[in-house]
Amino acid sequence: MIDAGAVARTVRAHAGPVVGGRVIEVTGLIVHLTSFAVRVGDIVEISTDEAPLACEVVGFRGDDLMAVPLGPARAIRPGAPVWRSGARSQVAVGDELLGRFIDPFGAPLDGLPPPRADARVPVDGRPLAIAERAQVDRRFATGVRVVDGLLPCGRGQRVGIFAGAGCGKSVLVEQIAAHADADVVVIGLIGERGREVRELMASPRRGRMVAVVATADRSPLERVRGAATACAIAEHFRACGKEVLLVIDSLTRYAMALREIGLSLGEPPATKGYPPSVFAALPRLLERVAPAADGGAITGFFTVLVEGDDLSDPIADSARSLLDAHVVLSRDLADRGHFPAIDVLASASRVARRVASPEACALAERARGVLSERRAALDLQALGAYAPGANPALDRALAVGARIDTWARQPPDVAVPWPDSLRRLAAALDQESPS
Repeated sequence: MIDAGAVARTVRAHAGPVVGGRVIEVTGLIVHLTSFAVRVGDIVEISTDEAPLACEVVGFRGDDLMAVPLGPARAIRPGAPVWRSGARSQVAVGDELLGRFIDPFGAPLDGLPPPRADARVPVDGRPLAIAERAQVDRRFATGVRVVDGLLPCGRGQRVGIFAGAGCGKSVLVEQIAAHADADVVVIGLIGERGREVRELMASPRRGRMVAVVATADRSPLERVRGAATACAIAEHFRACGKEVLLVIDSLTRYAMALREIGLSLGEPPATKGYPPSVFAALPRLLERVAPAADGGAITGFFTVLVEGDDLSDPIADSARSLLDAHVVLSRDLADRGHFPAIDVLASASRVARRVASPEACALAERARGVLSERRAALDLQALGAYAPGANPALDRALAVGARIDTWARQPPDVAVPWPDSLRRLAAALDQESPS
């Protein structure tokens, strides 16, 4: 759990001139303060009977400031003194973070001493300028057969994994994090279960990972900051020339935390209760994922919880327009024990032709064609309009589709090199492997 007093002490160590204010009132998530010399994004401290409470200034209304606590808002009294820390939101970065589990403020969660990382970067970093970005034209191998074979990804690409609850989103991103071809893996567990943190700690590839954890019980500002902190750490390693995999699980929980803050600030609810600021914040976060022209790249995988399995959900719909690929998980496949439960026909990668060879693209197109024919055959069969043996083309689609299903199944602890994935797919289609 986050120690708000420790956060305040860490902030105070980087303090500048101190200017005071007072607490006016506490309303929901928001602490109202008398106006003094601070900016939006600055950290202030509130004196309490227990320990100083660090807060981030998120806005102002007239002469009043509005701040959100960075820890549990306990023991705040009316008129309590407030001090400006002189610091903005930053996080310590460096190789010392590898293998560590930290909270959104950089404090350790793994029972080990604090990381000895002296360099500090702003949490709210800016996306690369267009001239500083490289093309997404190099293959990114995930180690997952169905992704590498039918939905090839590129280094620097932004990929969304869309599914309802219980379809295997978290298992899939953990599988990709464990087996992907990346120098550093930065994982942001945002609004998820504490159980998943313990499971991730047991990963055999933990030595190349950094995990930023803000579980579902933490404050909305902590969850929002957790995603921003994960991005800031990934940007640091990209600047060092590393190939970075960034995993945010989940983007929906990040948006929900933004919604809580926005509604507390008095923003009007728009689509399904999400205020407009949420849809403005999503592209600012996602655009931070990109390949750098001078070396290094961040490849992002973002899980998106689809409420009621409805892909027209506002967050899912907005994310699909901002991401470079969408991988849709099927509840029907998950219910039949088919994992990873990827619905290939509903999924797409917008950079496939730039990162895969023409032969590999042709192989994937042929597989998609067979799966489409197989779906039509199953629909006709359900209506009683087709019986096995009546149509050789549909008979073959059913047989080959079953072989593709066998090829696509993969245990989470197994990694498959992408050339081997293509060879096995070609065998399932009765076609020679591409060179």
